[in-house]
Amino acid sequence: MPIEYSIDPARRLVSAKGHGTLTEHEVFAYQKEVWSRPEVAGFNELMDMTDANVSEPPTTARLRKLATLSASMDPEGVRSKFAIVAPQLLAFGLGRMYEAYRAMEPASTKEVAVFRTMDEALAFLGIADMN
Repeated sequence: MPIEYSIDPARRLVSAKGHGTLTEHEVFAYQKEVWSRPEVAGFNELMDMTDANVSEPPTTARLRKLATLSASMDPEGVRSKFAIVAPQLLAFGLGRMYEAYRAMEPASTKEVAVFRTMDEALAFLGIADMN
């Protein structure tokens, strides 16, 4: 799978990493597979796009659809954070667009932020290190 993930119940964190060329379909599949699991409700999320390439940038309508889907899967009244690590220009820009669309979703309870480095993302999530 181009997006690998692990669940850390002690940290209440889902860590994901994109590999190779990602398609829109794979991103939607990741969202549905992981966030439909009841045991991760309210967990923070870390998505590392350092080793990933976007095959074809999604349209703004598709990014908005992903934001709407994601927000609809948030547990009501439970705040959490989602950090995206995206050093590449295109991935960073798409992440910022997703961040904006997600913030506009009334059902969203997850604060999204995009960073160029892992250290910045971990600081945002309040994690000292990943070891």
